[in-house]
Amino acid sequence: MIPLRDYNPTRRPSLLTWGLILINFAVYFYLAQNPVMDENAIAQYAVIPAEITAGRHLGTLITSMFLHANLLHVGGNMLFLWIFGNNVEDRLGEIKFVIIYFAAGIAGSLLQIFIDPTSTVPMLGASGAISGILAAYVLYFPRARVLTFIVPFFFVTLTAYIFIGYWVALNALQAFLNIGVSGGGVAFFAHIGGFVSGLILALLLRPRDHPDPHPGYPGYV
Repeated sequence: MIPLRDYNPTRRPSLLTWGLILINFAVYFYLAQNPVMDENAIAQYAVIPAEITAGRHLGTLITSMFLHANLLHVGGNMLFLWIFGNNVEDRLGEIKFVIIYFAAGIAGSLLQIFIDPTSTVPMLGASGAISGILAAYVLYFPRARVLTFIVPFFFVTLTAYIFIGYWVALNALQAFLNIGVSGGGVAFFAHIGGFVSGLILALLLRPRDHPDPHPGYPGYV
């Protein structure tokens, strides 16, 4: 399932969400123009579980969030961030949004490292961070409607609870099936770790008072 848009208006422009999207695309295209530079960046700035386990290159827990393997990878991540990030930023404000984004990204990487601590396969991408944003979104806006494309040719409107719930279930299943499997591929445990940490932080950082600018709109709770 591919989300195309949500029907959930914001009160103000989401400058931080757009900034993160632009930075991720800028980094990708800057590195992609030179394959050697791209390989060097991955070697220096992607997470290597064995290195983190040894206490080295801890800064890659941050820098790896801005690296992506290919255009589909960065495009898919930024699509999710564009659809779901603006409402979370609008609800929490920039500082709390940044806390969830980076904390979820780090937590996701750490869970993947815990599962396979001796791996030397680079981990990169913003998926863990965006998983945390998805968790905050479904907590704050469970009834928001999401226009979804179901391959090959179905278009349906689902609630965020159903869409993100399916996404979590699919990732949890894939993570379970990949236990003990080494090598490259999608770091499903990073998605799960990012989602769980994002959900916890979204609960802790949830604003106590939030006047609804759209009374009766089903996207707000």
